[in-house]
Amino acid sequence: MRALQVRELLSDHGGAGIVDLPIPDPAPGEVRVRVRAAGVNFPDLLMTGGGYQLKPELPFVSGLEFAGEVDAVGAGVADWDVGDAVVGGNRFGAMAEYAVVPAGALRPKPAALGWEEAAAYPVAYLTAYVALVRCGRIEAGETLLVHGAAGGVGLATVDLAKALGAKVIAAASSAEKRDAIGRLYAPDAVIAAHAGFREEVKRLTGGKGADVIFDPVGGDVFDESTRCIAFGGRLLVIGFASGRIPEVSVNMPLIKGFSIVGVRAGEYGRRFPERGAENVAAIDALAAAGMIRPHVHAALDLGDWRKGFAMLERREVIGKVVLKP
Repeated sequence: MRALQVRELLSDHGGAGIVDLPIPDPAPGEVRVRVRAAGVNFPDLLMTGGGYQLKPELPFVSGLEFAGEVDAVGAGVADWDVGDAVVGGNRFGAMAEYAVVPAGALRPKPAALGWEEAAAYPVAYLTAYVALVRCGRIEAGETLLVHGAAGGVGLATVDLAKALGAKVIAAASSAEKRDAIGRLYAPDAVIAAHAGFREEVKRLTGGKGADVIFDPVGGDVFDESTRCIAFGGRLLVIGFASGRIPEVSVNMPLIKGFSIVGVRAGEYGRRFPERGAENVAAIDALAAAGMIRPHVHAALDLGDWRKGFAMLERREVIGKVVLKP
């Protein structure tokens, strides 16, 4: 089988490449999936250079998430049959023609989604759900400000928030991205992600500020977000795409009465398995009902993985890139 294997940790992805590997056999409790599409996520890029907190033993196959068909089941697996359409992942191993994962790492593919869409939604929408529902406790009618709204997780957050009945202000860096967000998901407002956005947020909220702020950027964006958050608001820390981890004087959340909440969707599910299963079931139900729909920016052959990785690094992707083995 073809697979994107990482043999050496290099920041330019030079230690990764397409190789031919034996098709793996599932052990007891495992399932082999014929991968139809695999989502590309920033952790995939970071892992090739050893820059992610998870460092699999070398060599390993990249890829957090996939959609495909059950090809074989190991001993003791009763929940899956050959031919079942599934989505899932196991933190790595998805960017190959076949992937072997624990049976519990799979769930049925929502019939409303094609292969490419199904590969694009598990990680992004789970992060969005944990952020908005579990950590942000967002309620219908509240105002949400989404930074990095054109990215895979940001765009999923816009989509999910609309489904949850929130008022959405989406912030993005370029006019092209802003136009795409408006066309795809029609948030209540789309604003430019430049210094001074706090005044626009205040204007749009009648001076109150945003009830919930989703921030995968950090740096100056986080700093300014503390100036346009509502009293009792929740500022959700997703990541630091800007490269600077910000700091805050605690008198700010004291005076303005807001909370700063860290979001780690995968770890949330590992710490609270029952709630984690509820999270997955919730996004699957929304997808099956057609209430959320991921946007695929590009679907590339697995051999074009460098092109897909470069798209993410240049921050030109609107939604998700998927690779098709």
